[in-house]
Amino acid sequence: MDTVEQLNGTYFYKGVCNISSGELFFWIFLDKINDQFGGIKDVVAMSCIILGLPLLKTRGKPYGTTAGTSIASKYLRQLLNVEMPIRLPTITEASIATLKPKYVTNLGAFIGRGLPVVGWAIVASDVSQIVYKTVRDYNTIAHEKDRIW
Repeated sequence: MDTVEQLNGTYFYKGVCNISSGELFFWIFLDKINDQFGGIKDVVAMSCIILGLPLLKTRGKPYGTTAGTSIASKYLRQLLNVEMPIRLPTITEASIATLKPKYVTNLGAFIGRGLPVVGWAIVASDVSQIVYKTVRDYNTIAHEKDRIW
């Protein structure tokens, strides 16, 4: 890291001079965001989330269900039109609001509804890694009185 503590309680971080401890945390945070995002896994995560959005119009549905259907669900129902002998739990916008899973027997629908969950899990992992690395590096650089925890 290109960091050197300067006089009068200010910090220097990667070319940014005379910054406070809060500003140091902010610059490290931006640096860690830059390091974390941009790989193929982030493209996969965003694709999963977007493909799982209920963008396509459907016939009338009962009250309490999510309006529309996702691209993933529609086409995976056609490609993987396999009826399972058991009911598989899935998460939709409506089931998150009621905290009750919706059950399907079609394998394609199960995978189609699971894609956005995979995408959000990848994003949550990225965010937690960014926060952890930011706090770790900040605590390495900052004075003991400025450290977090």
